[in-house]
Amino acid sequence: MILVIVGPTGVGKTRMSIELAKIYDGEIVNADSMQVYKNLDVGTAKATLEERQGIVHHLLDIKEVTDDYTVYDYQRDARRVVDDILKRGKVPIIVGGTGLYIKALLYDYHFFKYPNKNNYDNLSNEELVKKINSYQKDIEYDQYNRRRLVSILNKLEQGWEPKKEELKLIYDDVYFIGLTTDREKLYDIINKRFDKMIKPLIEEVKPYYLKHIESKALKTGIGYKELEGYFNKEKTLEEVVEECKKNSRNYAKRQYTWFKRQMPVVWFKVDYDDFLNTVRDVANYVEKNRNI
Repeated sequence: MILVIVGPTGVGKTRMSIELAKIYDGEIVNADSMQVYKNLDVGTAKATLEERQGIVHHLLDIKEVTDDYTVYDYQRDARRVVDDILKRGKVPIIVGGTGLYIKALLYDYHFFKYPNKNNYDNLSNEELVKKINSYQKDIEYDQYNRRRLVSILNKLEQGWEPKKEELKLIYDDVYFIGLTTDREKLYDIINKRFDKMIKPLIEEVKPYYLKHIESKALKTGIGYKELEGYFNKEKTLEEVVEECKKNSRNYAKRQYTWFKRQMPVVWFKVDYDDFLNTVRDVANYVEKNRNI
């Protein structure tokens, strides 16, 4: 059996994964593209050692901030981890909000290499999107992920024809569990989280900007990329905080859309007054449908 916990940022995925790990003798496999990096703890809301409650976690803190880590790398590493957990008779619990990581791990997802002949430094993200759309192909992509936009446009210019294929799960007995809440509640959680984390987040990021270290992680992670303007004295702290909140809210919307379209998720509304009620609902669902 494999459990997959998905949902928008801030909804409670980490806590749910730990509670289910205690019930099912599970080990947690990170599926958050930012939590693979060492020393990026605050902005990624990475579970502390205390919060992990002794549960084994995999694929956390495996790369340096300056390393480049791709979905191709994640597929290789995560499949090795999941296979090992299953071989030892334990339950892999995959948790995170990076949908493509989860899809690449669990489905018959293949990568096709097209060399990037152009980095399109002269084009904005909006202009890249416009060029991609001009090909009138049915492609799903994150319009804020510049690396992905560059890759797609390069492939289109080299004659790539995207095909809609029904991908198949490569594992048996997989349960996709989604956590959700009212939009107003989620936005309130996101806003309060950034108000609370901004000062420790600045201290976390400051050493990298003082040393002029640039990396994919610092340039793309919400809560990290926005601070560049603050350290360069181009934006006030208040402006950065509001930008972080707005970007997180937009990211949550995209996460909902992606998971609803891409995976057979069963959704559970979180009871924040008694979180264990939600844990019981999820466990009852798993037990009712297990090995059917």
